[in-house]
Amino acid sequence: MAEIIPTGAHVTSEFGPLLRQLRKQAGMTQERLAERSELAVRTIRRLETGAGNDPRVGTVKLLARALDLSPDDRQRLMAAASSTPLPAGEPAAEAPAERPAEAPPERRTAAQRALDEAAEQLAQVVAARWQREEEHRRVHDPFQLPVRFRVGESTGGLGEIVDVYRRTPSGRLVVLGRPGSGKTILALRFVLDHLRTRRDADPVPVIFSVGSWDPTATALRDWLIDQLLRDYPGLVATAPDGSTLAAALVEAGRVLPVLDGFDEISNALHRAALEALNATTLPLLLTSRPGEYGRAVEATALARAAEIELADLTRADLADYLGATWDPVLDELRDRPESGAAANITAALTTPLMVVLARTVYRDANPSELLDTARFPTPGAIEAHLLGSFVPTLYRPGPPQQSTSGRPRRSWDPALVQRWLGHLAHHLDRRGTTDIAWWQLGGTVRRSTRILAVVVASAVITSLLDLTLSLPAYLQHLGFAGGIGAAVLEASLIGLAIGLAIGLVHGMAIVYGGVQFRPTRMQVRLRGRSAGRKTSRSYIRRFGAGMVGGFVVGIGVSSTNTLVRGLLHGFPPAEAAIGVTLVDAFLFGLIFGLSAALVLMLAAVLEKPLDIDSAADPVAMLAENRRTVRRQTLLLLPVLVLSIAFGGQLVISLFQGTLGRLVWLPHGAFVGLLGGISVTLAYALAFTAWGQWILLARLWLPLTGRLPWVTVEFLADAYERGVLRQSGAVYQFRHARLQEHLSRAYLSSARRSESGIRRRAL
Repeated sequence: MAEIIPTGAHVTSEFGPLLRQLRKQAGMTQERLAERSELAVRTIRRLETGAGNDPRVGTVKLLARALDLSPDDRQRLMAAASSTPLPAGEPAAEAPAERPAEAPPERRTAAQRALDEAAEQLAQVVAARWQREEEHRRVHDPFQLPVRFRVGESTGGLGEIVDVYRRTPSGRLVVLGRPGSGKTILALRFVLDHLRTRRDADPVPVIFSVGSWDPTATALRDWLIDQLLRDYPGLVATAPDGSTLAAALVEAGRVLPVLDGFDEISNALHRAALEALNATTLPLLLTSRPGEYGRAVEATALARAAEIELADLTRADLADYLGATWDPVLDELRDRPESGAAANITAALTTPLMVVLARTVYRDANPSELLDTARFPTPGAIEAHLLGSFVPTLYRPGPPQQSTSGRPRRSWDPALVQRWLGHLAHHLDRRGTTDIAWWQLGGTVRRSTRILAVVVASAVITSLLDLTLSLPAYLQHLGFAGGIGAAVLEASLIGLAIGLAIGLVHGMAIVYGGVQFRPTRMQVRLRGRSAGRKTSRSYIRRFGAGMVGGFVVGIGVSSTNTLVRGLLHGFPPAEAAIGVTLVDAFLFGLIFGLSAALVLMLAAVLEKPLDIDSAADPVAMLAENRRTVRRQTLLLLPVLVLSIAFGGQLVISLFQGTLGRLVWLPHGAFVGLLGGISVTLAYALAFTAWGQWILLARLWLPLTGRLPWVTVEFLADAYERGVLRQSGAVYQFRHARLQEHLSRAYLSSARRSESGIRRRAL
């Protein structure tokens, strides 16, 4: 009989993290460790997250042998698994590879119960979100078009997809279908039906737009975790093993990935993606166009996966769905099915996407024009016409309408809408994604322009602030004319210096550090215990960033201060000037660096996770980030001001005499006010996702005509009209084919404009 290690607090709090640490030190994945130990990946995953039953002695020994542990590490692992000394005697029998899926309720550990609760809350949020999205997409208006699939020689309907999946032994199902055939709708329906019949132990199905995954840069599990944190910010909360709830749920197999859009991954990455999928034992549902998937599996097949393929719509489906205005066209299809016009229309309208577009475009028009084979000689010509007419139809001027919020819907110029949507589509194509993320819209601007925008904004803020603070003193000492001139000179120089310093730090961060400014997923915590544990590395990283950035800004302030004094009061001899400049630069850099490091570390201490139920949508996430940046600014600004003003005196005292006679106060208060306020505001604009949104998406892109001034309202309105759909915290175009069409049209228009400009220049 196998011997059980007694249960204790150490099983949950020490064994899992230690096992993960030792595995990573050995350079093994969970799959590799499972292969070497002859245990199931699910077993290792549950042990690492603390979600499994108590580990057996034999299991621990298998793991130690597979990891090739030293005697000390082996003893640590055995001790962490037991809260009492291990019994002497013969080794216990080895544990089986698989264990029951769920422990009895009375034996479930605190870690298991925490994951159970997180999974249940995630299931509720996912169900509510996709139910709303299905209703918004009006897939049942006037009724849902049939989405059928073939399984071998038999066929099935949309309502049977969950049963088909559950009959798949491997838990891996691939759904193939032509563009617009209903793959995404099927994935949505799969999630809702699966959740409706889900048992407590079942994983939670979550839709992931897999087109944004780069398998050569990010492991599948890590990418899934990142996407969960983006779309469900509450999952950043700390799990019992010290990781995030998102990581714990993925590692414990409590998430069923529904990977929508394999074909949207770059062709060059298809093989790597399949290899990455094969390297895991995760159950999944994957959707793809058949051509791209077929070419990919020629080199590397998806192991243990069953396949189904979506079927085309029939003429009977068209007759049921299209309105009375289509009678002449339907008569042609019925009476003369072999004619060129009938063949073209039948071939074009075989997918739900094209049928919905046709119904929308010809809602108030006569579809009989589609019978004109001179104008529409091929099915492709009909499809291009429907794609090109969709947006103008939705934005056609008409009687005032109300939005879903009850307010009058804004009227837009269709030509401008076409340009704005085209710019967005082109931006997505360049990034190789389908996600319209508000925090990434600034990526459409050249890097040099982004840095210049940060320099200008920081310089303007600092100059105006310095002018406000220094003008009264200059007027008092130099009179009106002299005071104005001196104040403007100082404000201009100090603004330029801090602007260049902030721009330099910003440029280094994005060019050399690869920093991407993502939305803040935290709330400021003013009281109560920390909701999560932070590693010392995260504090060190923030301290280092603050120290370097603050030091650069301090040097800029010092240099400007020396220059202004010299211009107004005369420069000292060269040798003395060099010495004073170097000492000032060092001291100002140290004062600003330490102050900025203190503020960034304080921000880390005061953060706490959002509630798990705070599922993000684009507008809500933007509003939450605006509030977060505002709170952080109001809270940290006085800390930075006081740190510079009074912390500066401490630094001066420390080096007093060593670097000569040093004086900080009384003008240290002015430096603290100026530096604290200007640096805090510049930081908010240059180093937060919301600040970059304001600077680039709300100012620069509208100034250059690539987006409207009311970008948020425009995107929300496009979502209401059905041009966009919502996937968690991002928008997407209704379909990838619409995105492709708008991007091509935008590029063609841009080339025509450039050609016209060149001709006029000649």
